[in-house]
Amino acid sequence: MAVRNHRLATLILFAALTAAHTWPLAAAPGTWSRNDHADALLNTWILSWVAHIVPEAPLSLFDANIFHPERTTLAYSEHLVVPALMGAPLAWAGASPVLVHNLVLLAGLVLTGWVTCLVISRWTGDTLAGVLAGTVAAFNAHTLTRLPHVQAMHVEFLPLALLALDQLLERRRVRDALALAGWYSVQALCSGYLLLTAATALVAAALARVGEWLPRQRLLRTLALLALAGGLSVLLCLPFLLPYAQVRREQGLVRPIDEVAGYSATVASYLSTGARVHFSTWSEPYYHRAGESLFPGVTALLLAGGAVLTGLAWRDRRARMLLAMAAVGLLFSFGPRYEPYRTLYEHLPLLQGLRAVARYGHLVIFGVGALAAFALAAWRTRLRGRLTRGSAWAAVVGLLAVAGANLDAWRAPLTYARHDGIPRVYRTLATVSDAVVAEFPFYGVDLVHRHAPYVLASTAHWRPLVNGYSGFIPPSLSRHAAEFSGFPDATALRALRAAGVTHVVVHLDMMPGLAPRLRQIPALQLVAAEGSLRIYRLDRR
Repeated sequence: MAVRNHRLATLILFAALTAAHTWPLAAAPGTWSRNDHADALLNTWILSWVAHIVPEAPLSLFDANIFHPERTTLAYSEHLVVPALMGAPLAWAGASPVLVHNLVLLAGLVLTGWVTCLVISRWTGDTLAGVLAGTVAAFNAHTLTRLPHVQAMHVEFLPLALLALDQLLERRRVRDALALAGWYSVQALCSGYLLLTAATALVAAALARVGEWLPRQRLLRTLALLALAGGLSVLLCLPFLLPYAQVRREQGLVRPIDEVAGYSATVASYLSTGARVHFSTWSEPYYHRAGESLFPGVTALLLAGGAVLTGLAWRDRRARMLLAMAAVGLLFSFGPRYEPYRTLYEHLPLLQGLRAVARYGHLVIFGVGALAAFALAAWRTRLRGRLTRGSAWAAVVGLLAVAGANLDAWRAPLTYARHDGIPRVYRTLATVSDAVVAEFPFYGVDLVHRHAPYVLASTAHWRPLVNGYSGFIPPSLSRHAAEFSGFPDATALRALRAAGVTHVVVHLDMMPGLAPRLRQIPALQLVAAEGSLRIYRLDRR
């Protein structure tokens, strides 16, 4: 009962901290959003698409409705299967896509903090140390500047995979290998980036304890169990990797090494944070120069530095795992600036699909936070043993450390965009079973992010959409933009028919003066209207 109450109390704590750090999102999760960022619109659509298609046609998961007539278009970006399935019951119950997205986002922060807390508390025997580690893992410069990317909030399965690896190396049981494969695979299916960063973390952690499994009597069994875990992970993840291989083969989805270099971390990245206490005093110049914010926080850095300097990070086998994970994450985050990364890039096709390798820096933040927890636990133990009223002083030190870590990340209240719902007129298209839709203005690649609202609006009808926004843009979008550029002239209408379009959605507020012309074109028959939005059926003649 005590253990259950402890877990419930820490869960409530991290729920409260999540609401506070992201305030006022929790106050109105169906209204506030980061829809001012195209990636948030994309990810909201992805969560909705997975929830929509899985009950109806799960084998068509990757044949999403954007960029018609292209196929396998979900593989142009993250599939987000695990976060999407978390939110699917809400979607099936009728919750709006934005509400589902925000609740899944908040749940990711809660679970990442809570699960990290439970694992580190177990390893250190100190609850406040666990709370410190969970705080740094969930609320940091990286996560709180990446709220448009819901997948970045869901790192809750990595600590469980590390726990399973620890137990495998200690006990060498088949059940631990199965647990390792399961937790890693669930983490990998949250995000393609997490698939690679989690694998890197686990390999580094295992090698940090190689001395424990090198003795001959242990080596073969340990290697066999690690191979079992790795093989099972490949089998579980392979069905979700094959569509990306298909897109790579058919569309050339490879991130050039020079492009990757532009999205790699720099020293400025590790000095960048949006936290109020740091941004306004010293970090702002680095924040504007860095592509990713990766500052772990003063509290975590000081305590983790203590763990390294005192040798704790080397002596404790679990701390050594975390140190190795953080070190490798740091090196990989610099991407091609770190020469061995270029070699790995040339030989590992999966790496060639990653652009923002700076995101390996989340392993640094996680590792620093966990090492800080080990140092805090050791310090609190010494205070209890050496001082009169040591337990009281230990409690004060623990609370101050947790407060300091929260202050290091604090950005609230955050600014959100108001979402008033998808216009109801889009539901008209849901009643037309053979509809193929194009929305205007139809932007080219230079303004591709402006297609993102159209992508989100398609969740109201799920009909094929010629428009699209994703991490990869197929050549067909540029071709269509050129062909449709004179809309509504005869050339554009012929091109729309050739693309299979049956319905055209026009945003008159973004195309002033077009309404009179549209009324004079017999081929475009008005079907529905709402405000400045018009839906026309395109005559097939």
